[in-house]
Amino acid sequence: MCRDYLRPTLLIFASIAIGVVGWSGHVLLLPVALGFPVLWSIARTRSVAALVSAGYFLAASRGLPQGVAAFYSSDIWPGLLLWLCASLSFVTVHTALWATSAALRPFRYFLAAVVMAIPPFGITGWAHPVTAAGVLFPGWGWWGLGFMTAGLAGLVTRIWPAVAIAFAGLWLWSAAVWTGPKLPEAWRGVDLELGVSLGREAGLQRQRDMIATVRGATGDGALYVVLPESALGFWTPTVERLWTDLLRDGDATVIAGAAVIDAGGYDNVLVAIDRKGGHILYRERMPVPGSMWQPWRSWFRESGGARADFFANPVVSIGAGRAAPLICYEQLIVWPVLQSMLHDPDFIIAVGNGWWTDGTSIVPIQRAVTTAWAKLFAKSLVTAFNT
Repeated sequence: MCRDYLRPTLLIFASIAIGVVGWSGHVLLLPVALGFPVLWSIARTRSVAALVSAGYFLAASRGLPQGVAAFYSSDIWPGLLLWLCASLSFVTVHTALWATSAALRPFRYFLAAVVMAIPPFGITGWAHPVTAAGVLFPGWGWWGLGFMTAGLAGLVTRIWPAVAIAFAGLWLWSAAVWTGPKLPEAWRGVDLELGVSLGREAGLQRQRDMIATVRGATGDGALYVVLPESALGFWTPTVERLWTDLLRDGDATVIAGAAVIDAGGYDNVLVAIDRKGGHILYRERMPVPGSMWQPWRSWFRESGGARADFFANPVVSIGAGRAAPLICYEQLIVWPVLQSMLHDPDFIIAVGNGWWTDGTSIVPIQRAVTTAWAKLFAKSLVTAFNT
């Protein structure tokens, strides 16, 4: 009887360990997540496959309860509830597609990987193992993504030890020669440590402080300066005039996060400002479900919440180049970056406002994921985060 429970218990604990280590925020540890497909495939029952899936996903997203509690200034219980609810899509997909037949497993896992990468299930498609492609196949682009996908399917077959050995060799080689993605020439990303006040304290002094920060960056020769999500607060004609006036004597262009509000809700955006004026550069495709994106409000004829533009503006033109912007939550899921890469941008801009993640690994995970995607597609990367 004890032996009947020993194997499932070991699989569940192993899946938890893989989720913790693979999604610790260190880019070179992302390939650890490739252990999940192996554990999923060697589960002997559907219920064990469900528990393995839950263990992996809950461990990988372990920072959510604490982060939600900080965001809403509440106790841990709302965060725990959201954490469990968010895991339902991952667990449901992997449980439903698990197969007793070894011949069917590669196709079933491939289907699960695709389903969790695109909407609607992809909306909560965090901790996707395919993200490790950037570590194993840096610079290979779509070929690397294809090999990674084929390898994931191979990990759920009887030849998984051979596939795992091949991946381990690629991993060791990549770690030995690893270098981070380059910063585009004349670009600077500015990290801030303003905590919860960023985006909420929008007085004149805060705007002047931001402008002084930008001037410090341009003093080093930067022509394009990126500020974090929500750096400007609400985007209004008054804010635009203030920044335009104070940038009038230089050639710098500022790309910064802001919110645009109307009667129906708001857009989380990036704006571009120079001495000639400002304009909305990018509208976030996928805001954070629950705290920002609240589609159920429209069902009850209520307004409010952030709008999701889903597949809009995957790339934007800025200066002489084309950028793939990713705001906060978009960095944790798969389809926004892949949609952008279809348009072959010159570089990636990744911004976030992670004050609510203090004490968690969420911001390091965002940095690791964007680094991995930039390396996979050989793109330069500009980041700007507030903590």
